[in-house]
Amino acid sequence: MKQHLWINGQHMEASKYQELKSPYTDELLAEVAIAGQNQVKAAVDAASEAISKMNALPAHKRADILLKTAQLLAERKEEAAVIIAKEAAKPIKTARAEVDRTVMTYTFAAEEARRLNGETISMDAAPGGENRTAYTVREAIGVIGAITPFNFPMNLVAHKLGPAFAAGNTVVLKPATQTPLSSYFIGELFHEAGLPEGALNIVTGKGSEIGKHFTSDERIKALTFTGSPEVGKKLKKEAGMRKTLLELGSNSAVIVAEDADVSKVAARCVTGAFAYAGQVCISVQRIYVHENVFDEFVAKAVEETKKLKLGNPLDEETDVSSLISSEDVDRAISWIEEAENAGAQIACGGKSEDHQTVQPTILRNVSAKVNLSCQEAFAPIVIINSFKTFDEAIEEVNNSRYGLQAGVFTNKVDLAFQAAKALHVGGVMVNDIPTFRVDHMPYGGVKDSGFGREGIKYAIEELTELKLISFNHAKF
Repeated sequence: MKQHLWINGQHMEASKYQELKSPYTDELLAEVAIAGQNQVKAAVDAASEAISKMNALPAHKRADILLKTAQLLAERKEEAAVIIAKEAAKPIKTARAEVDRTVMTYTFAAEEARRLNGETISMDAAPGGENRTAYTVREAIGVIGAITPFNFPMNLVAHKLGPAFAAGNTVVLKPATQTPLSSYFIGELFHEAGLPEGALNIVTGKGSEIGKHFTSDERIKALTFTGSPEVGKKLKKEAGMRKTLLELGSNSAVIVAEDADVSKVAARCVTGAFAYAGQVCISVQRIYVHENVFDEFVAKAVEETKKLKLGNPLDEETDVSSLISSEDVDRAISWIEEAENAGAQIACGGKSEDHQTVQPTILRNVSAKVNLSCQEAFAPIVIINSFKTFDEAIEEVNNSRYGLQAGVFTNKVDLAFQAAKALHVGGVMVNDIPTFRVDHMPYGGVKDSGFGREGIKYAIEELTELKLISFNHAKF
């Protein structure tokens, strides 16, 4: 099967195609178009021409299109989940959960399209402002360049498209090379739901080339990107004065205080560490446990981890499947070996298996200087270290280039508030793992985790311009 580009409401052939294979079975899934410079330009042309069509749509029409897309996706849930499972090697039960979240994301977007509100300004609060009435409105910014990763190929796309269309923008979307079929599937649903031709254009190919076109074409008024800090920083630098919304990953940490229920918390942390083989931006990667319950916590975490089943993503019982590439497998194993050579102990796992699968791995007493402590693993690996004081634990969590989300487990209100105030992250989850997210909440980070916030309402603010209108009551 050849997967063509989607430009101006129709499929467009490319001069080159590349094979897309399943990470688990290595079967050929499709031959996917590689967009050249002319095709990317055509996509931006179409998006630019469609702005007038989107501006002509009242809010309730945009809301109806988004809601219809959500309904169509819900009706084809299993088909969508199988696409995700095959191209991303995401266990089918996890893929179904992603589809459910995607339906909810577009539903939230439909709701927010109906309440794109401004506010009235009390102009007479300042001398000279008497006899004036002022208010603000939010207006579409124009053409949005969106770049998405492989790990949530439908829901993270929804977090780009939903807010953009709710606000009346148009989009040129570049999905991840390994997971383009999910995006093309969504493109068909939007077309069926009545989205104006050209409002959504999908181009696949080499990310660096398409990204360069996004930053060089002045008609693209904003960039929204989820991916690595290195690429995000490059895009930001090249984007200049244009708006950028960057979500750049993390190595999320959890603090487990002495008073927490060790058994419950360990089980919850295992879920956060190994869901989708750790290939989640807010996956639990670092756990700091009070020294008095450290050994008990590690033992319980190992017990829970050994219950996980590795296998084919289409198997209903599979919990952990392939990493997205063999290069990621090699990197993960090398980081485990580096940590072990620096004195860490492997409590379980630590090896790779067939089909690009890495065993869910727990390491204890890991040096703060190795990659597993400092970088984003994006693999089924979690480190567990002990601490003496709560202040020490907070310092360890903050000792990171990243700051997306963090979790803290304690029944003591003073410790919870201390962590909420002192942790330098975009979100603090009290008595939960940092992997927790619902799709309407503000989501984003500090430091190398990026800036700006997703979550439909908050992303709409990022992808619109605020305009002030002031009326002088005097006659002229």
